[in-house]
Amino acid sequence: MRRVDVVPYCNEWPDRFAEEAAEIRQLQLQGFRNLYHIGSTSVPGLAAKPILDLLMEVESLKELDEQAHKLAFIGYEAFGENGIAGRRYFQKGGEERSHQIHAFATGDPGLERHLAFREYLRAYPDVRAAYASLKKQVAAECEHDIERYCDGKNAFIQHHEALALAWWTGELPEDQESESA
Repeated sequence: MRRVDVVPYCNEWPDRFAEEAAEIRQLQLQGFRNLYHIGSTSVPGLAAKPILDLLMEVESLKELDEQAHKLAFIGYEAFGENGIAGRRYFQKGGEERSHQIHAFATGDPGLERHLAFREYLRAYPDVRAAYASLKKQVAAECEHDIERYCDGKNAFIQHHEALALAWWTGELPEDQESESA
């Protein structure tokens, strides 16, 4: 069974992302547009499972599917959509997962959703602290059951992703902005 461990923020995570991104860019994937560091390891000060999340923007998921063997060459296993329509999911490290890629085609709302949530957590220290506290509590209670861990965070994430998207697009009223912090 995979462990669910939430650890304090590690200052090395951005460097680990940069190293992994460089390795992925060297694959010269056709239709590759961009790579972003997302997830909790991309938010300074936020406790996280020590797994790097990478957001890959591509021109075409079909084209990416045809090149999955290139990602396999550097240790990534392809899982198709893995529960999210319009996404391709890859993970590295097997049961001791160290990296995961969430790939979306340019223009897919999944790109904006991930980037907005990251920037929102960076911008609102109180939300970041509440999220860290929740993650630690749920990790301590879930008995290393990843589904229970995800379920325990889901309501918080859904609420704050909606606020993040409104904030990101400038549609969050100022009175709600202070409530989100």
